[in-house]
Amino acid sequence: MKKKESISKDVEYKMLNIEDTKYKTIITKKFENRKVWQIADPSLVASLIPGTVSKLYVNEGDKIIEGDKLLVIDAMKMKNTIKVPYSGVIRKVNVVEGQSIPKGYIMIELDIQLIKV
Repeated sequence: MKKKESISKDVEYKMLNIEDTKYKTIITKKFENRKVWQIADPSLVASLIPGTVSKLYVNEGDKIIEGDKLLVIDAMKMKNTIKVPYSGVIRKVNVVEGQSIPKGYIMIELDIQLIKV
């Protein structure tokens, strides 16, 4: 029979608040150093996969309509066309053709504009 490891009396407990309920717990270093979740900003177009920008269809200041092509990323021997999620104006282009980009890289920043139909 194995002995259970006892928790030393030197352990520091912390309060964790989940949905207005407080819990007294031990928090690991991994949990403390985690990347904090943030609400996604719809005006930022980020890469979902790492790859190389092979074609860029827009420039700063261009007016775009939802569904227009922004750029093409070559990844895993496939060409992935990235389209505009919202209508608006291109505020900033952070990539150039031939550039290698990691996952999560902010490629294009938009000024979103509502268009009456």
